[in-house]
Amino acid sequence: MQPPPELVRTAHARIACDGASDIPGGAALGHPRVFLQIDETGYVDCGYCDRRFVLIGGPADGADQSKLPDHPAGASV
Repeated sequence: MQPPPELVRTAHARIACDGASDIPGGAALGHPRVFLQIDETGYVDCGYCDRRFVLIGGPADGADQSKLPDHPAGASV
């Protein structure tokens, strides 16, 4: 398994991803905004851009991310 392209640590279990929030040019270069819910695993992956969101203090925080399986569940528009 490869590590996700980008890791974002967050204090919130429900987050939004548009794939371009930190890219110059903004949303035109990203993907549709999706809302993701981090569950008991402590992380969730965006189904569009593979960005991984890890809950600070959760079970996946500080873990070897390359050992964790993809977890795109919980995406909603």
